[in-house]
Amino acid sequence: MKFKTVLLFGPPGAGKGTQGKVLGSIPNFFHMACGDVFRSLTVDSALGRKFLEYSSKGELVPDEYTVQLWRNSIEKKIQAGQFVPERDTLVLDGLPRSVPQAELLQDALNVQAVFALYCPDRRKLVERLQRRALRDNRLDDASLQVIDHRLRLYEIETEPVLNFYGEDFVHRIDATNPPVVVLHDLLSIVSGRERDPEHELAEVEDH
Repeated sequence: MKFKTVLLFGPPGAGKGTQGKVLGSIPNFFHMACGDVFRSLTVDSALGRKFLEYSSKGELVPDEYTVQLWRNSIEKKIQAGQFVPERDTLVLDGLPRSVPQAELLQDALNVQAVFALYCPDRRKLVERLQRRALRDNRLDDASLQVIDHRLRLYEIETEPVLNFYGEDFVHRIDATNPPVVVLHDLLSIVSGRERDPEHELAEVEDH
């Protein structure tokens, strides 16, 4: 079966994690941050060794391994009763990160809405990332060079995914507003987005 899903997009520092956690605390919503899934990898698993093999050489992990890791993780959540597909809406944060990943996930996700958090002032994103790096003791991430690279990577690889899903499903939300205002905007869309089955996102044949 396909999972009823809303996707959270936005550059680093836009607040996806914050909003995802809040949405996930609402009954019948389940938040899954893919960054947490990647960080939980160990070399004890075959996939963990694959990820280490590519990352140790400074290479990007192929999309099929990334998607397989997600599939394994969501299946464990289902088996543990944390995510009940027949009841819950999946709030997916951090995946898909590219158009090929979106294509690989078409058989698993019934996308209801795509929330694109954006920040018109790039300086505010940089300030947020530097503060977060200091708070979490990730000093390498405080480097302006690293921040610029991460923002450019998002623009090149991830923003095209919005076009993949189409403007009818994409809702752009100004992330520079206070978090409570951003949450209000998200909830107003979620609560009013009960789609007729014939309008649900189907296979995208043009990709």
